[in-house]
Amino acid sequence: MFSAAFIALVCVASTVDARPLAKRYYPNSTDPFGPLTFKADGTFQISVFEDLHFGENAWDQWGPQQDINSVIVLNKILDKESPGLVVLNGDLITGENTFLENSTTYVDQIVGPLVDRGLTWASTYGNHDYDYNISGNAILAREKQWKNSRTTQMVFGDDAGVSNYYLPVYDGNCTSEECAPELLLWFFDSRGGFKYQQKHENGDRVGQPDWVDFSVVNWFLQTNAELVGKFGKTIPSLGFVHIPTFASYMLQQGGIDPHAEPGINDDYPLAPQAQGWCADGRNDGTCDYGGQDIPFMQAISTVPGMMAVFSGHDHGDTFCAKWDKQLPNMTVAPLNGVNLCFSQHSGYGGYGNWERGARQLLVSKSKLKNLAVDSWIRLESGSVVGSISLNATYGQDWYPATNNTKTYCPTCHY
Repeated sequence: MFSAAFIALVCVASTVDARPLAKRYYPNSTDPFGPLTFKADGTFQISVFEDLHFGENAWDQWGPQQDINSVIVLNKILDKESPGLVVLNGDLITGENTFLENSTTYVDQIVGPLVDRGLTWASTYGNHDYDYNISGNAILAREKQWKNSRTTQMVFGDDAGVSNYYLPVYDGNCTSEECAPELLLWFFDSRGGFKYQQKHENGDRVGQPDWVDFSVVNWFLQTNAELVGKFGKTIPSLGFVHIPTFASYMLQQGGIDPHAEPGINDDYPLAPQAQGWCADGRNDGTCDYGGQDIPFMQAISTVPGMMAVFSGHDHGDTFCAKWDKQLPNMTVAPLNGVNLCFSQHSGYGGYGNWERGARQLLVSKSKLKNLAVDSWIRLESGSVVGSISLNATYGQDWYPATNNTKTYCPTCHY
């Protein structure tokens, strides 16, 4: 059982410029300088890259080689897929390995393949994007040098993080942003890592909480309510946050069926928000989990229309699981079933040799009325695994199990 304090929480590179001389626009890409819209066939596709981890050990041969390999991954997948939006879902950079003078120049290398194709992107920031020599604000400033970037900041405050915002997606026939969005994309900053240019008196870096802040939860609830009121309807939504919630942890503890919830399940147990914190705010190694993500879990499971939330962080997990009932050791009972998903480790930086790839989401207007989304993972090899439909019967339907393939770089370091 949880303590009273726990329950009370329910009531928070490369230095080379990657910009090409000329842009090549692919016919199926959304105009990066206008509102996001569904294509003429009524679909909107998202490619989710996570845990790219650029910038590891730039002073060794293997660090830059990892980044070269990660750029190859981006190019191979984007040659096969035609997204209207690319999501960079956290840990773009391994901040603890970077220097103050060049920590964000790795952004140029990451987005080069996107800019070259005329693609537009949106980011969340992860725990490794926050460290003594790097910050979410600095990464955002670097991103905003590119008109293709849709990453922004809508919640301000010392504890809010940076990458908290939403993007509307409109019908292709909409000529004004006053139209009702067909889809809302919510981006949440789960923070973590360390505070920029701050140290304790003993010289240790100053850590920061690793959950979605309560101020962001309030913003999400209020903004969603305003949008529903303005347009007079529930708007289907998808969410993106780097560190998964405790609900994902408990779903994993209950067992992941490889045929009902296909995907890799190697990071066991996974590492959720507020891991290692105490309910009273201490982070001294005496507690397993503090429950500070309870308000966020309540929000995503009670807001009507939220179909799925996608995370990274745990490189060896790629499954989706439906959270539609109260789980053991949890005080939150979801009012609406929401799918909690992992993507695929995309970069050669970071731990693990699971084959690199990116989760794809295909939103069809015809399926939105039933709050359903199709998804699959495109691997570096070109193969497709884990094709699913996140619909009303997900978790009951049968799918082929996902092969757990690995990729290696002999000159890289893991």
